[in-house]
Amino acid sequence: MERKILIIGAKGMLGQDLANILSNFDLALWDKQEIDITDEYQVKTKISALSPDFIINCAAYTAVDDCEKNKDLALAVNNRAVGYLAQTAKKTGTILIHISTDYVFNGQNKDGYEENSQAFDPVNFYGESKLLGEKDLQLIAPQFYLLRTSWLYGKNGKNFVETMIKLGKEQKELKVVNDQFGKPTYTVDLARQILYILNNNLPFGIYHAVNETKIGGISWYDFARKIFELANLNVKLEPCDSRVYPMPAKRPQYSALINTKLPPMRDWQDALADYLKEREKI
Repeated sequence: MERKILIIGAKGMLGQDLANILSNFDLALWDKQEIDITDEYQVKTKISALSPDFIINCAAYTAVDDCEKNKDLALAVNNRAVGYLAQTAKKTGTILIHISTDYVFNGQNKDGYEENSQAFDPVNFYGESKLLGEKDLQLIAPQFYLLRTSWLYGKNGKNFVETMIKLGKEQKELKVVNDQFGKPTYTVDLARQILYILNNNLPFGIYHAVNETKIGGISWYDFARKIFELANLNVKLEPCDSRVYPMPAKRPQYSALINTKLPPMRDWQDALADYLKEREKI
């Protein structure tokens, strides 16, 4: 029998690529118009009526700086809603796949963080709200996959690659921070890892899914330099300290996720090259 999969956040950057990658399944594609995941009653009644085999929660409040001033909304979406989904999944016997972030960690380990790391203590409220959601998921849902990822980009949403290309076409000189390190991840590749989880009956638990980089990740400056190189944009790029661009929310300095459990994803440079080719077709 064909498995029914509910994707929540289906109009988002990951959600749209996921819908394409999982097109052979029986999909229900829900976004804000179909469900308000911060409404406990809606979550329980609508999902129970649908009775999916899997829920994939791609919905999140990811505006990192805005989370500092809209803390209740951040908690509602990134924490409480995850609890509602977990409770409903438990009641209906549904497997819940939840997407989380590198920002749950403290950002102090230069080598990065494996799936079982306990070095939490996030440096901003976005990370704090996502960590609280992770805790509720693990406390409530008996059948879950907690999938952490980082530095997402894809053709269906705002992201660092698009920002750099826009700025690179408008400006001849740019400064990009060189003291924050992580691992970029192409949403198509992340969607393929989720398909792998669906097809291989893996043990429930925590997984990391990121494109591969050198140990400890790359900086935003490294990322920008490769974007301009592959996009054939002639920009004078200068590395700078993050203090040059003060932001409302602090960012972790080192947040590279280490994948020890899933098959390795492809190198970040290969993924970026593919993305740039794909975006030209749009």
